[in-house]
Amino acid sequence: MTHTPSKQPSTLLHTLLTALLALTFGFLGAAIWSYSGLADNRTRSFLLANPDMLPQMVAAYEAQEADKRMANIDPQVFAPFPGAVLGNPNGSKVLVEFTDYNCPYCEKSLEDVQRLIADDPEVKVVVREWPIFEGSDVASRMALAAALQGKYRAFHEAMFRIGEPQAAARAAGLDMARAEADAASDPVTVELARNTELARSLGFSGTPAWIAGKQPIGGAVGYEALKTALDESGAS
Repeated sequence: MTHTPSKQPSTLLHTLLTALLALTFGFLGAAIWSYSGLADNRTRSFLLANPDMLPQMVAAYEAQEADKRMANIDPQVFAPFPGAVLGNPNGSKVLVEFTDYNCPYCEKSLEDVQRLIADDPEVKVVVREWPIFEGSDVASRMALAAALQGKYRAFHEAMFRIGEPQAAARAAGLDMARAEADAASDPVTVELARNTELARSLGFSGTPAWIAGKQPIGGAVGYEALKTALDESGAS
């Protein structure tokens, strides 16, 4: 009698992938799982006996999706607008931040960024102004004008502290006439449009959003998460 190879590994893989679909895509995935006939006692027993499998698969899925988003990303995302850099401009650990001055979570994340810079001289923070909140465009334009005067960090921190672009510009010591002209210039307009396209291509829907090394991250995830991502990515 001819021996038929066991299909258990394939069935198990199918089962786990379908379960992951249910976890990742909610009701639709759960329906597929149910109608496929895999939501049986064997599947339930296996997952209960191996509870670490699904989190590992979810993490692998998220990493795979991040790689897909990064695969076709414009490498210019790592190239700052002239002067719009915090930390070491030649640092080997590159953190890209998409930020908005009217975003409370961006303000909260400022301390995390400052700590990263203070703790590691190899950290380079490329800040991409992404004014998605109402009224943020003026501040973002003034920030880029400050960058052209070599005073980006001074304005960046003053803007979060003061909350008014003109006052923050004066506190940062900008040449106001030049700043007003630069803020309305074509290069600044092009930069803001580019940042919007870059953010969308990465799947970001809000600020703050990050690329730590080569890993896209959404939200105010905190110092430890950003540091770990940078350390794991190594030199960019």
